[in-house]
Amino acid sequence: MKAMNQKPLVLILCTGNSCRSHLAEGLLRQFAGDFIEVASAGSKPAGYVHPLAIQVMREAGVDISAHTSKHMNEFLSREVETVITVCGNADQACPMFPGQSNRHHWPFEDPAHAVGTEEEKLAVFRCVRDEIAVAFHAYADGRRDAGKAKGGT
Repeated sequence: MKAMNQKPLVLILCTGNSCRSHLAEGLLRQFAGDFIEVASAGSKPAGYVHPLAIQVMREAGVDISAHTSKHMNEFLSREVETVITVCGNADQACPMFPGQSNRHHWPFEDPAHAVGTEEEKLAVFRCVRDEIAVAFHAYADGRRDAGKAKGGT
């Protein structure tokens, strides 16, 4: 049973938990960390957070350098209110989590597959970061508005 002051957990999943899910986790935590807990994980974690993801988030004023790549099974014993998958493979592999009442699938291009010069790869990472920011900012605003409508925060 969830404590009254405990924030609902939103878990963001992708396959490798090295890029997209960390971009989304960092951004959603910035947009809504005051009223939801945010975490990310993968179905086949890469074991690291991509350095270019860390770099483009730093450019946006969000530090994800302490993030770690985790397996989604680490959350099977936790109450997860909402699961958001950001790639097709994670959507297909996603189990039901205890307490889960919402599931969303918002696929984004995997910037880890970008080719070209360092600057060309960074451009792809920035584009994906910005697309994720739009989606997750709207999600945070919607959650905030719904909370206000219910008389909450």
